[in-house]
Amino acid sequence: MRYILISAGLLSSTLLKAQVKQDSTKQEDIQEVMLVGKKPTIESKADRTVFNVANSSILTGNTTWDVLRMTPLVNIDNNDNVQAEGSSVTVYINDRKSVFTGKELKEYLKTIAADNLMKIEVITTPSAKYETSGAVINIVLKKNDNEGLKGSVSMNNSQSYKNSQSSSLNLNYHRKKFTQSFSGSFSNNNNVMKAYNENLIYADNSLTKITSETNSNWKSASASSSSEYELNDKNNIGLVMEYYGSDLSSASDARGDYFLNNILQKFYTKTVNGEGKNSFVGSNIFYKYYDKEKSKILDLNAGINYEGSDNTSIHSTLWSAAPFEGIKTIADNQNREYYLKLDYSQPIGKNGDQLEFGGKTNFRNNVMPYHYFNFQNNTWAADDSRINTFRYLENLNSVYANFSKTFFKKLETRIGLRYEYINFTVKQEVGSVERKDSYGTLMPDLLLKYSFNENYNLTATYKHSLWRPWYIEFNPFLMPTDNGTFRRGNMYLEPNPNDRFGLKLGLYKKYFISVNYSTTNQDYWSSYAVEGDQTIIMPMTYYGRINNYSLYANTNQNFLKNKLNVNFNLGVSYVDNSDFKERNNFVGMKAHITNFSGSSNFSYTNLFNKNINLNGWVGLHSQNWGNSIGNKMNVFHSFGATKIFPKTQMEAGIRFNNIFQRPGNDIITYSPIGTFKSVNKWDWYGVNLSFVKRFGNQKVKENTKTNVEKESGSAK
Repeated sequence: MRYILISAGLLSSTLLKAQVKQDSTKQEDIQEVMLVGKKPTIESKADRTVFNVANSSILTGNTTWDVLRMTPLVNIDNNDNVQAEGSSVTVYINDRKSVFTGKELKEYLKTIAADNLMKIEVITTPSAKYETSGAVINIVLKKNDNEGLKGSVSMNNSQSYKNSQSSSLNLNYHRKKFTQSFSGSFSNNNNVMKAYNENLIYADNSLTKITSETNSNWKSASASSSSEYELNDKNNIGLVMEYYGSDLSSASDARGDYFLNNILQKFYTKTVNGEGKNSFVGSNIFYKYYDKEKSKILDLNAGINYEGSDNTSIHSTLWSAAPFEGIKTIADNQNREYYLKLDYSQPIGKNGDQLEFGGKTNFRNNVMPYHYFNFQNNTWAADDSRINTFRYLENLNSVYANFSKTFFKKLETRIGLRYEYINFTVKQEVGSVERKDSYGTLMPDLLLKYSFNENYNLTATYKHSLWRPWYIEFNPFLMPTDNGTFRRGNMYLEPNPNDRFGLKLGLYKKYFISVNYSTTNQDYWSSYAVEGDQTIIMPMTYYGRINNYSLYANTNQNFLKNKLNVNFNLGVSYVDNSDFKERNNFVGMKAHITNFSGSSNFSYTNLFNKNINLNGWVGLHSQNWGNSIGNKMNVFHSFGATKIFPKTQMEAGIRFNNIFQRPGNDIITYSPIGTFKSVNKWDWYGVNLSFVKRFGNQKVKENTKTNVEKESGSAK
């Protein structure tokens, strides 16, 4: 309404002046007046927080992974797992669930230049439509809106412990009813990680101290293509193709000292050389029916995803009191996924009520051969006791429904129900060790938002969810790690159910306070076992009540005539592990854990009217989760400047990452058999230089169905 009044005022004034000049027999052409309403950097809605980054200087010189790390309410733990307000996260890209998780997700998002980003949505209370056990992060990319071709070319050079380079090309073409987007990138990343470990075993009071350093090189290439054709005003068809590939080489050196009752008994030195190739090809063909007048949407999707990896590692260990030991492992994984998905939504009645329902069927067929060799008599001899093939077959079917209704023009409601049924087989071919299981789960959710007036609103939410083990966590093969310990999966892991309740208070559209409570009666955590002289880490399902209470506050402020934008986030959580600890005998583990988190983004536009943009980010996070307790707070920081050259559509930027304090972890993991300390120094620090050249009309539109969505939190 404010923009309409201003526009009307300007138009009236212009017409009046024009009339006066015309009456004076002196007429001039009137220039066009354009008013642009800019979205705030941070928008807080009932079920999500939106980080609007399009055309922001924060994008220059960064990847999508970097911007994700800077997103309010988001925390990335020491294993590259993404969390939002302390809960696990499922990542979507343009409303399509990503097949990547953990480190694979990190490497993929690092290949997507941040220049592609429109916004990042942190959906802390997702509706029944989403396939997730926790929160959702939806990464929305830009989409062309103007006729013709546009695009950008970017080049980056980063210097930390070693030098890394990357470049990317983005093209968007729109002509009448056809839209085509393409992006491609190549990166050559070098990094160094230093680590220190202490493994204390209660049974014999033995202590192993391990220092290690790993040098890695990734050569990664990615490409994505999105084609969409408008058959008519209501019907669209399209095809999305994605490719990611990488060549990895790494070299690690470690030394381990073994103490018994604080007396050195023996030591070893270990060298690991690894190389591998990884590739992913994904496809999605879709059909959309969109009736704008009746607000009806039908979305059909079918796709095939393929992921393959071929990795070889050679472990050479020299003991002070034993002969040389050599191990070679070869893994050749082939993972296939097939799915068919339907979503439909339409209004009900004349009061703006909304009904949404759909379903999905998904099939997985994963085969992971594993070869193990020992170095004997100057040659590699196959170890038949460890050579095996792991298979994982899965069929997951789901249906859901959401209904949204507003009462008294103040109370907005959304109720949803999702049902999932999974049937899976986990199999180890040698020995015919097999597990078959199936079960169904009902997952209800509820959202209520009451607006007292335009400055005060309160939202209440509830959601029941289920976190299932990832297929690789079932893999029982014993895998040597770089520092001398071993790792394996667990075929008998169980899923983790969770109930989450939340309240969110909004004040003056600038201040937001969230209170959350979540509870579970079982979970699977990392645990340790000792078999002979081998220390093994593996996931285990434990039973016991865990209660999590959290409080988060967020505000977004503009200063200096909207040139300076600042966002603040503060959070604290309190975890009650007392019942869990008592039932599972975790010696030394804390019965109660307190976590703190906070972050702040700032951006300053057009410094000294010289087209110079400044931006920065500071984040701090505790390192406590599950049975792992941190010994320090992790502090991240990044700041940079971008110079824009409007006439040539060029940008040059410089960014400094963690130059005052190098990030890393310092944690102790507790288990019934001992304590395990891990200290790492990460390679995300240094300086980044970037150059961007744009061409064509850079006008964009959001690639989402905003015309039929409610800002109150209706599902996508």
